[in-house]
Amino acid sequence: MRARVFPWAAGAGAAIALVSACSGGSVPNPASSSAAAPSSPSATGKTLPYAGAPKVESPLPDSVLSSHPCDGGLTPDQVGRILSQKPQGEHGDEAALGAQCHWTNSDAGAIVSVLYSTKTADGLSEVYANTKPKSTVWRPLPPVQGFPAVAHSTYSAGGSKSFCQVSVGVSDQHTVDVSITLGQAKVGKADPCDVTAQVADMVIANLKKKAGS
Repeated sequence: MRARVFPWAAGAGAAIALVSACSGGSVPNPASSSAAAPSSPSATGKTLPYAGAPKVESPLPDSVLSSHPCDGGLTPDQVGRILSQKPQGEHGDEAALGAQCHWTNSDAGAIVSVLYSTKTADGLSEVYANTKPKSTVWRPLPPVQGFPAVAHSTYSAGGSKSFCQVSVGVSDQHTVDVSITLGQAKVGKADPCDVTAQVADMVIANLKKKAGS
């Protein structure tokens, strides 16, 4: 399986910080588990989780990922608070991974992207096994809305100052991946992984609401 690398970007209380964090700039150039929970089957025949990935204790139902992330992954108001405008989401689906949406502030060069990774079945385990060894940034995060998450980037040191991706395990089999590119004015002043984690929190909160939890 290939490492997940997306050369794009993707709570109301965090909104003001995200607006300034996405003003101006351009896309950079690439350069805890519990024994009590039952194990899950893997597409590769391995027992999930593996490769050091944390187990998802209370997974969301697969049905919450049945719609496209352009349709509710982020609300228009949330997109407006993140990008300072409300662009229409653009489909950027990955055939091997799943449905993906990009929201772009063309004037600022800022991009937010949300991917529902439903075409793979190893969830965070695949991210830990395939992406971690290639990452220049690898940062396990506190739970996002109660779900295990990790921030990462495979860009060079320069690109990692403006870009970050956060993968959230919504089940042992599936992740939601959120990416963001900071505006040039905020590079070196805001941590892109902190910003991306805030956007991921919005996306997962929307999915939990959809699931009725």
